[in-house]
Amino acid sequence: MKSLWKITALIVLATMLLAACAPAAPVAEAPAAEAPAAEAPVAEAPVVEAPAEPVAPAEVKLTVWTKEAEEGGGLPYVQALADAFSAANPGVTFEVINKDVETLREDFQTASLAGAAPDLLWTVSDHVGPFQTADLIQPVDGLVDTSMYVDSAVEAVKLPGVEGTWGVPISNGNHLMLLFNKSLIAEAPADTDAFVAAAKAVTAGDVYGFAYNQTEPFWLVPWLGGFGGSVFAEDGVTPTLNTPEMVATLKFLHDIKFVDAITPTESDYNGADALFKEGKAAMIVNGDWSLSGYKEALGDKLGVAALPMVKATGKYPAPYTSGVFFMVPKDLAADKLAMVKSFMEFATNDTNQLDMVAKLNRLPALKTALASELITGDPILAGSAAQMSYGTPMPIVLEMRCNWDSMKPEMIAVLADQKTAEDAAVKMQEAADACMLTLE
Repeated sequence: MKSLWKITALIVLATMLLAACAPAAPVAEAPAAEAPAAEAPVAEAPVVEAPAEPVAPAEVKLTVWTKEAEEGGGLPYVQALADAFSAANPGVTFEVINKDVETLREDFQTASLAGAAPDLLWTVSDHVGPFQTADLIQPVDGLVDTSMYVDSAVEAVKLPGVEGTWGVPISNGNHLMLLFNKSLIAEAPADTDAFVAAAKAVTAGDVYGFAYNQTEPFWLVPWLGGFGGSVFAEDGVTPTLNTPEMVATLKFLHDIKFVDAITPTESDYNGADALFKEGKAAMIVNGDWSLSGYKEALGDKLGVAALPMVKATGKYPAPYTSGVFFMVPKDLAADKLAMVKSFMEFATNDTNQLDMVAKLNRLPALKTALASELITGDPILAGSAAQMSYGTPMPIVLEMRCNWDSMKPEMIAVLADQKTAEDAAVKMQEAADACMLTLE
């Protein structure tokens, strides 16, 4: 009955900008990237190698559902990969269909139950939980060599107590980081004391030292890690929200707003984003999906770094990391499965991973590509990679929904100066515990 309840609940529940917990929201998905002001780039056909194993010459059409959109060049890039694969393998064609994250989740569950699932998914790690619980996808351990990919990316598509890897990593990251305007702050602060001091020094009039999304707990989670806390116990499914670490985190966020006065009185994702692009916020915490827009707005004045070390603990903030993954439907026909396997290897080979970095400014999931000078020699990408090294894989279990829903209203109350950190932590835990009872 428990499994049946979970499957039903997963289909009914709406989802996240956590992580963030989005985060592309927090909801369980990462916050949705903003639409760039300029026209989205059109991805050129990748210069790629043919797959190692030739694909059967039969006429076969593969349907791929992707969360990538026209904005930012993601959808054109996926289509370019598909076209390049088809050119190397006559007889293999693709239909690439964009669906936003939540629609993709809902439609895949519905289509799978109706026996009409697509042949391949290009989506976020959050979908592993509902899809694996409903027995809709298959593990990829026997399809690709998962050891080729960054460990954190592979861990992001594993479930506590469940054997198997449930996705093939395409990009790594989707994580929050510190971005700063070099015309206002020369270098990234090393710790939270320096962070507050630097922000205070430039806060005046309509310019703030720091702006971030104050409405979603995806932006709280990194600081919680910096204060030594976690939203789950060691079992990965028991909420741990009423802790000294959570209280310290909430106090920190409260104090930088009401004591240090370095943040706007109110700011959601769009508000903070606009301030930073307009040069009215010296620093912002945002995700790797925002890099292209900020590079366009600030040019060489954009700085990227890891969030500053928490002075009180000596620990670095730990944003959730995930990325983008291929997921393979469970009952995919054998002939299509062979081609899907070849395409996944093709799309994530070293050449194409570096091509993705150049075109989309995303960190690759392939170990050899991540070590490339294309990343280590680029201060923006190197800063993003530095932050990712402190990150932790975003939980993809169903229980994480209880944490997101419990943290959000209490965090907002603290940041509205309507509730103490101590009271908020108590209420978070009570709400999460009550939610957990509904999952039994």
